[in-house]
Amino acid sequence: MNNASPVKSGKFTAGMPDAARGGLRLDSVCKTFHQGEKDLEVLRSVSLHIKPGEMVALVGPSGAGKSTLLHIAGLLESADSGKVWINGQDASQLGDTGRTSLRRSAIGFVYQYHHLLPEFSAVENIILPQMLAGVSKSDARERAMELLEMVRLADRAEHRPGQLSGGEQQRVAIARGLANRPAILMADEPTGNLDPDTAGSVFDILVSLVQGVGLAALIATHNLDLAARMDRTLRFEHGEVF
Repeated sequence: MNNASPVKSGKFTAGMPDAARGGLRLDSVCKTFHQGEKDLEVLRSVSLHIKPGEMVALVGPSGAGKSTLLHIAGLLESADSGKVWINGQDASQLGDTGRTSLRRSAIGFVYQYHHLLPEFSAVENIILPQMLAGVSKSDARERAMELLEMVRLADRAEHRPGQLSGGEQQRVAIARGLANRPAILMADEPTGNLDPDTAGSVFDILVSLVQGVGLAALIATHNLDLAARMDRTLRFEHGEVF
């Protein structure tokens, strides 16, 4: 993958290992859910590092905890212990406000179901997260149209989700995930709701965007053919990454 494109840098923490500078890094992350009298250990000292420009597949059985791993790596949930480094910044040192700010500026998300707002057009769905991050409406619209051009949907900008095919909706969701110029992309089964041909074309677009921008991308998938096209594959099973 192309490692030449720069990504935004965060504030480096004193004593931080060189390998943590840039991209996504998890160090000995643990997570246990308490269900009545039972404890469910979902993450068992998980460590990984994804460099800028690297696209990594995360595969494993359904229910193994891949989504939990993505949520913790994406700062949507907190780990019980361990550290999450986001583009050089130790997120474990941040409070809720700092985590939200870092997540909004540095991390993009794409899910299996597009979760587009049905009452807004394609371009408006990409404008909104930018405005929440403080971007002016005019600048946000310019960025949104640029992204729609990149995912080959500029001519569908004013269409609402209900007027788009499943593949088109997912391409809008990918564009939305990149709206705030993140350094890291988290994707949870981004083509899992599409037929094989559409999934392949949507994945091609995702690959080109990751390569072009230099993102560190972690993509959970059951599609082993798509996983084989990424830089490497991590297998997640019994709470551990192999």
